[in-house]
Amino acid sequence: MTDDKLTQLKSWIDGAGRIVFFGGAGVSTESGVPDFRSKDGLYNQHDVRFEGYAPEYLLSHTCLVREPEVFFEFYRQKMDARNVEPNAAHRYLARLEREGKLTAVVTQNIDGLHQKAGSVNVCEIHGTTRRNYCMRCGREYPADFIFESDARVPRCVCGGVVRCDVTLYEEALPEEAVARALDAIRRADMMIIGGTSLTVYPAASYVNAFAGEHIVIINRDHIPYPLRPGRDLEINLPIGRVFESISK
Repeated sequence: MTDDKLTQLKSWIDGAGRIVFFGGAGVSTESGVPDFRSKDGLYNQHDVRFEGYAPEYLLSHTCLVREPEVFFEFYRQKMDARNVEPNAAHRYLARLEREGKLTAVVTQNIDGLHQKAGSVNVCEIHGTTRRNYCMRCGREYPADFIFESDARVPRCVCGGVVRCDVTLYEEALPEEAVARALDAIRRADMMIIGGTSLTVYPAASYVNAFAGEHIVIINRDHIPYPLRPGRDLEINLPIGRVFESISK
């Protein structure tokens, strides 16, 4: 049955002209980046230094403002993906874009691995660790700045706190990235949803803007999404393995 689904997926990709990929943390787990909610995910990695905090708090605007030392210690320990390499999923999507078939990658990930693999039109709806800026004057700083700063709380030349350009809990998603994502989804004739449980809102609601021909969900675990018989597919395998299989 799985082989039949892989054949069908390949056929739909070959016949599509405007594919959009909507992805989450599961896309990067095969590169060694922990996801958030699985049994081996970030939220289940106990660290004695953070044992008394809820994971949502550690990645919140409130934590950044009220306990910046705690926020930046957690961020440096858990969010540094600078030495992580793209996997087969990232590389296959970059290839589809080069071939003119993929119009956009809409990602909830903040690790920059899609760009590292060669993707250009990437809508980072939760921001990215690849950019930093001063909360006071807006001055921009490179990706290494926070990770390599000796200060417990990294500071700008103006004295303001330098933070990551990541959408934290309690913050609004970046309007420009969201607008680009929704436009690409509305125009697509095929949407591939990969490595996401579709439980993080409002991002998960964006897939409802799709009105094209085929939806394919690729995720290790089953997702209770209303698929249309004969038009949509669900494949419960690691996404890198799936794309590696159909790219041969």
